Amino acid sequence: MTYDMIIAGIEDHTGIIELNRPEALNALNDRLLDELADAVKLFLQNNEVRCIIITGSEKAFCAGADLKEMVSRESRDMLDRFTFSIFGLLRQSPKPTIAAVSGYCFAGGCELALACDMIVASETAMFGQPEINVGIIPGAGGTQRWTRIVGKARAMEIILTGAPIDARKALEWGIINRVVPFEDLLNEAKQLAATIATKPSLAARMAKDAVLKAQEMTLESGLDYENRLFAMLFGTEDQKEGMRAFIEKRKPQWKGR
Repeated sequence: MTYDMIIAGIEDHTGIIELNRPEALNALNDRLLDELADAVKLFLQNNEVRCIIITGSEKAFCAGADLKEMVSRESRDMLDRFTFSIFGLLRQSPKPTIAAVSGYCFAGGCELALACDMIVASETAMFGQPEINVGIIPGAGGTQRWTRIVGKARAMEIILTGAPIDARKALEWGIINRVVPFEDLLNEAKQLAATIATKPSLAARMAKDAVLKAQEMTLESGLDYENRLFAMLFGTEDQKEGMRAFIEKRKPQWKGR
């Protein structure tokens, strides 16, 4: 998998993508977005890949969109700009996704991290939505995901002031899963991915789906949706194998069906 602005590969059932545009603090331009989407599509098509990690550099996960590329664009150019790009892919991905974040994680970069299912951060990570400072608002899910994760008041503060928060505050607010020293960041994300990769893929897929639906449904609808997925899993070979292995005190052999 050869690209110009990302580095992508597979390690122990985990697809790993590193944003690699250091001269621009990994700012998102059209080329990087296209390469990122292409790598994720390949990982989604690969049955050996069970989890996906997106990371950046020590200084910057991603500083946001490339304003030099965006400054002259018109409304018609930006309508649905991100809906069918990497952000849409991550939203619909059946495979769990993890952002490993260090340094600047701003604007579109922050939205990229929030679009992942989990975030592991280094102690130097900074999260924010500074779009207001250049006359726009978040356009890749920031207003919606921040509100769902931290509530209206905190989302308003982040988006209306443009001020960032550090990793400890992000952990306190429930935005990220854990904070580690930078030298442990990627290994921590890999360990999390490796743990998930040992689980039965169908159950993991349905569990992820149910959790995401909880953000969109009423409690009653969500409970009904969960129960339907729960019942469906009793028609799988993995359910039979998992329960028999537990009873027989042995390690299960998952088949993904």
